[in-house]
Amino acid sequence: MSVRELVVLGTASQVPTRHRNHNGYLLRWDGEGILFDPGEGTQRQMLRAGVAAHDLNRICVTHFHGDHSLGLAGVIQRVNLDQVPHEITAHYPRSGRRFFERLRYATAYRETVTLTEAPVDTDGVLARTPGYTLEARKLSHPVEAYGYRLVEPDGRRMLPERLAAHGIEGPDIGRIQREGTLGGVSLAEVSEVRRGQRFAFVMDTRLCDGVYALADGCDLLVIESTFLDEDEDLAAEVGHLTAGQAARVAREAGVRHLVLTHFSQRYSDPEEFARQARAAGYEGELTVARDLQRVGLPKRR
Repeated sequence: MSVRELVVLGTASQVPTRHRNHNGYLLRWDGEGILFDPGEGTQRQMLRAGVAAHDLNRICVTHFHGDHSLGLAGVIQRVNLDQVPHEITAHYPRSGRRFFERLRYATAYRETVTLTEAPVDTDGVLARTPGYTLEARKLSHPVEAYGYRLVEPDGRRMLPERLAAHGIEGPDIGRIQREGTLGGVSLAEVSEVRRGQRFAFVMDTRLCDGVYALADGCDLLVIESTFLDEDEDLAAEVGHLTAGQAARVAREAGVRHLVLTHFSQRYSDPEEFARQARAAGYEGELTVARDLQRVGLPKRR
């Protein structure tokens, strides 16, 4: 059975706290696992969340600030220690390649795994698989940063009443799906487009075109909301979003489930992020992320 869920490993901005680890997010997408922004302590958080090294197929780093990347050394050494049998692909901003190499070879260990580096230096498609297309968009932060987006190919949903009207049943349903026509009846006559699911991961950034492009039509949007709205000027100065800004993006982009994360330690009440998101007019499903939480993708429309 396919599983599509976000496993939240850490939610803190800049420094860990008593209750929040540095960033780390695993997206389970059917049989694949994509690890986003492994900050310090990610390897231990994986253990606590029941995430194994064998679950990883891709690593996507948005930028090279420590709270988003210092865990790379431990994660990379762990996949080699556990001798993960499949290739793992790492995406990160090309301008930070020297940081990735330093973290990859921070200490001595025996390499047993094929780790393919696929740096990002422009907007566009990074990979196509049968299950999704992985895209990147540039963000606005003091260092080069990219957000990531997964788009499932559109499929088709069979319509029982139309199948019955044409007398198509049993094995013939599979035949018309495979061949496109059956006895003069086209697949389009007995089905409708089933929109593919969409996921986006947006970390440290000011408002910019890339944020909106990544969020557009998402079923699940994971987005930083480092600051509350009263600190909007500070957020813009240091290259971050507020809870209200993130929620307005989600509202305008038609996001179904909004996950706020990457919280500054200056705030003591996590629910204030939710209150400000609702005040900004977002009416969809809303999660203020906490460490070790699991968030499923919404059911298909």
